[in-house]
Amino acid sequence: MPFSSFLKCLLVLCALGAFTQTARAQQVTLIDNIVAKVGSHIILRSELEFQNANAVSQGYKSTNLRCEILRSLVQNKLLLARAEIDSVIVDETQINAELEGRLSNFVAQIGSEEKLEEYYKKPMNEIRSDLKRSLREQLTTQKMEREIAGKIKVTPKEVQQYFNRIPKDSLPYFSTEVEVGQIVKIAQIGTAQKQAAREQLEAIRKRIMAGEDFAALAKQYSQDPGSGAAGGVLGFFKKRELVPEYEAAALKLQPGETSPVIESMFGFHIIQLLERRGEEFNTRHILIKPATAQVDLQQTTALLDSIRNLIQKDSISFAKAAKDFSDDMSTKGNGGMITLPGSPTTDIPVDKLDPSIFFVTDTLKVGDISIPLPYRTEDGKEAMRILYLKSKTPPHQANMKDDYQKIAAAALSEKRNRAISDWFEKNKDTVFVDLAPEFKSCNLDD
Repeated sequence: MPFSSFLKCLLVLCALGAFTQTARAQQVTLIDNIVAKVGSHIILRSELEFQNANAVSQGYKSTNLRCEILRSLVQNKLLLARAEIDSVIVDETQINAELEGRLSNFVAQIGSEEKLEEYYKKPMNEIRSDLKRSLREQLTTQKMEREIAGKIKVTPKEVQQYFNRIPKDSLPYFSTEVEVGQIVKIAQIGTAQKQAAREQLEAIRKRIMAGEDFAALAKQYSQDPGSGAAGGVLGFFKKRELVPEYEAAALKLQPGETSPVIESMFGFHIIQLLERRGEEFNTRHILIKPATAQVDLQQTTALLDSIRNLIQKDSISFAKAAKDFSDDMSTKGNGGMITLPGSPTTDIPVDKLDPSIFFVTDTLKVGDISIPLPYRTEDGKEAMRILYLKSKTPPHQANMKDDYQKIAAAALSEKRNRAISDWFEKNKDTVFVDLAPEFKSCNLDD
């Protein structure tokens, strides 16, 4: 991968990597200060040093590494600054959906909200705020890049020319790679568990209506990782920024009123409207999630078995079945095919496969589909899945026949990065950029 492309991938990962830093990176204590200003945006020394440490740990060497990383950081901040000028806005619903998914994932990985707060040494509402700001910046940067280079394509001739420029002794050697697909079905919560959650919340609502403090009960009972510790307060939101069921119930209330129990994709809520300010409204809520200890895995297995039989009888393709039936949002739009983060292809080196996938697919022949297997989603939900081995490629040196998809992706990435770099050169003088004295020697024109 060209170094500029590596930096681009690294910066995307690091935008959210502040929440998953390695132990080694956490051992470094820095006195933070500002190393660059780009319009109203700043770049901190800790941000620069953290990403420099990641680049070094990945084996990338350069006599000018910090300057190269700083240039990429300045480019990202310029994209943000120009997004503000050009009114390029990311949909708030998209940000909130990403936020909830990542928070749930973090909590599931570390074990509890309390452990997450202990790990970051800050309350959940601050963790939520920091992550939301990071996500907003990342998604805005990506949207600006799509505006600049999203329509750029490469022709087969350009792919061949790109490949021809690679010295023969520098062609990568690929280990055994596989293409693996999955269809996931999340086990459904039983009616009894839903009813128990609703009844618990109804009892809490009665206590509120009898005069008990909503905020105190939210701190005690709410299962919302972001707002529970803050007395259930969500803060101000505009219309269409919260799930429809929640918003509809909230907007029926007068300030101080408490809603009936309502159900959303997150569970059951009671809502109190605190304030309306023009098109914005501020609420607090108590969330109770149905217990998931008794989900119906048997019914889920039977459903996946029937889907598997349809595929094996050629009544439906695996890709169509994944699109129609899978509950895994990250793969269903890709024909069910699993990819590595940041990878442009569906080919996965076997040494990078999740062990739970490797040990299953290692027993399959190309074209085989596994029996339904237990699975836990990233946000901790119990599920079942079937795995499909689409292809298996033996070790080989890169060539146009076997690796066209990878080579085309690399050629496209180079062409788009060049377009974004050209945009940076044309627009860097439209926003005030100031570097700390020690970095004045970094030539942003290179």
